[in-house]
Amino acid sequence: MEHSWLYSPNRLYLREKVLKILLSKYGSELNDGVPKYSNQSIYECAHDWVSQGNGTIHGVKQFFEDNYAKSN
Repeated sequence: MEHSWLYSPNRLYLREKVLKILLSKYGSELNDGVPKYSNQSIYECAHDWVSQGNGTIHGVKQFFEDNYAKSN
């Protein structure tokens, strides 16, 4: 069975780092006591960031703001 490159140890580690960054920055923002951004949008952003072949965390906050923050 062939494993997808998305789930290689390096990609999983990158996904973990991206999630930590996004959750710490956007996961705790509240708007009238309600989370400003959904966990779903944060997880989808992390998945898309990694699956698009990005190899570092650089630019992920801007990527979230450009593509996911507007829809919340």
